[in-house]
Amino acid sequence: MREGDLLWEPPDPGSSEMARFMRERGFGDYHELWRWSVEDLEGFWGALWDWCGVRASKPHERVLGRREMPGAEWFPGSELSYAEHILGAGAARRDETAIVHASELRQLGEVTWGELEDQVARCAAGLRRLGVGRGDRVVAYLPNIPETVVAFLATASIGAVWSSCAPEFGTPTVVDRWGQIEPKVLIGVDGYRYGGKDFDRRGSLAELCEAIPSIEHTVVVPYLGADGDWDALLAEPAQLSFEQVPFDHPLWVLYSSGTTGLPKAIVQGHGGILVEHLKKSRLHLDLSAGDRFLWFTTTGWMMWNFLVGGMLSGSAIVLYDGQPDPSGLWGFIEEAGVTCFGTSAGFIGACMKAGVEPARERDLGRMRSLGSTGSPLPVEGFEWVYSHVKPDVWLFSTSGGTDLCTAFVGGCPLLPVHAGELQARSLAADVQAFDAQGRPVVDEVGELVITEPMPSMPLRFWNDPGDERYRASYFDTYPGVWRHGDWIKVTSRGTAVIYGRSDSTINRGGVRMGTSEIYSAVEGVDEVLDSLVVDVSDEMMAFVVLRPGSSLDDELVARIRRRVREHCSPRHVPDRIEAVAEIPRTLSGKKLEVPVKKILMGGDPESAASRDSLANPRSLEFFVELAGATRTTR
Repeated sequence: MREGDLLWEPPDPGSSEMARFMRERGFGDYHELWRWSVEDLEGFWGALWDWCGVRASKPHERVLGRREMPGAEWFPGSELSYAEHILGAGAARRDETAIVHASELRQLGEVTWGELEDQVARCAAGLRRLGVGRGDRVVAYLPNIPETVVAFLATASIGAVWSSCAPEFGTPTVVDRWGQIEPKVLIGVDGYRYGGKDFDRRGSLAELCEAIPSIEHTVVVPYLGADGDWDALLAEPAQLSFEQVPFDHPLWVLYSSGTTGLPKAIVQGHGGILVEHLKKSRLHLDLSAGDRFLWFTTTGWMMWNFLVGGMLSGSAIVLYDGQPDPSGLWGFIEEAGVTCFGTSAGFIGACMKAGVEPARERDLGRMRSLGSTGSPLPVEGFEWVYSHVKPDVWLFSTSGGTDLCTAFVGGCPLLPVHAGELQARSLAADVQAFDAQGRPVVDEVGELVITEPMPSMPLRFWNDPGDERYRASYFDTYPGVWRHGDWIKVTSRGTAVIYGRSDSTINRGGVRMGTSEIYSAVEGVDEVLDSLVVDVSDEMMAFVVLRPGSSLDDELVARIRRRVREHCSPRHVPDRIEAVAEIPRTLSGKKLEVPVKKILMGGDPESAASRDSLANPRSLEFFVELAGATRTTR
């Protein structure tokens, strides 16, 4: 299979909500619709507001008050509530399912819309008893369970600000994040189970309270069975109400990976997230009341927030807390009746390496769509899904980021799927590929930029006087244009290909290549489970994790090099290949290409990467020792 091969076409494209939205506006195809959406921002977002029936206690004066980036002003004058729209989506279906959930500790269960509303009202009342009000911060050290959704919606309903970290995050990592925003209440879990092993977190909760003096109250959710305060927080019945806040009132704080320095505390607003997630869930994902939407995630990744946003369509969301076993997760998808399953390219790669056969082992008849994000999905991943999962599934690879809490390139129910390509740029996301002179190019690889503002762009970074860090993060290269930091190719068909981070692209003899292409080639060798490539002092180095029982002998080295030569280019054949136990990754699963390169070039390991931000900090030791050995040799 080659990049661009046609794999799927929508069987009934006219039945989607995207098609109905397009027809009402008089456009003949998606590309016309997209062009209008980026050229007439006020027209598009105003039409979406009306189409989705956004409820505001105070109307907006206009759609776009200021257009410049940063500093765009959306729907000035309006007041609304994000939580009201989530719970309103199921208000007429109180006895129907809102949340499906399971974990390594809990059997499959369901929460109805009526039960969710009652629990949110009780939780909001409990938070008010603890003194939480508009603008206060509530933080959650919780896994992906229903209590987390309840706590978030309750926080949002009273106008407080939410922030979460997964309980597997170490205490210093959490303090780096929450210490910046000075929370009033901490809701934490007594422990969790992962891979069959229990992890007690009561000591971590005590450490967090000691390290963050602003925390006045701690509520413990007894997930492992210890004593807790969750039931007491929800003890009193209450009437559900929604604090009405300005469009740009903070909804939550998300965080960059924090591999170097303090993580950026990214503030996003009620209104911006509301309209963006309405667009994505109803139009791009084509979710509705009959769907069950699962994106495998933890609460430390923006995809958890995106998953909750799926409820804006009236869809039930599906939560799973535990180890993503390549075989077992497909069984859960079958058992839970998932219709839209989202995962990472890494999980699809793990399934390929494990040799699982979901098409033969499971009944996936209800699953109509499958999404992939986190890193570029290679052609081989597309081929595996259509050969081994479901031949008629709608596979949409997506790319976006924590910075906007959305995908700005990804799925579209009106368009075909081509191997290795993302279907389209999202509506009202003016994504372009810029060449070295800052000019848009087509069918060429360039810097991924966004040339017009989007409502879910950060309001600001927390505690960033003058927005200096915010401007430096996105607008230092092209003033007034958002530079995201990825390489992208926009094709003449309107599809796109992502090639990885632009600051880790490998330039050999004047030929640039994104690391995703090289990973696809290297990891296409059966014995290779994972890999990392860096270019140090004009020496290209490949580090590989091998399948148990395999060894990096001369024959395997030759096969890896031959595959890179044939699939990438002769100039990008690794000069040196080393076997390692594991590849360093952030807590959200991204490979640490740039920090590893800095270490190998002699940089201070402690400033190159914050170990507390890593999922596997010990993995850096190999590279530190290698750098030391290289300096000694020289």
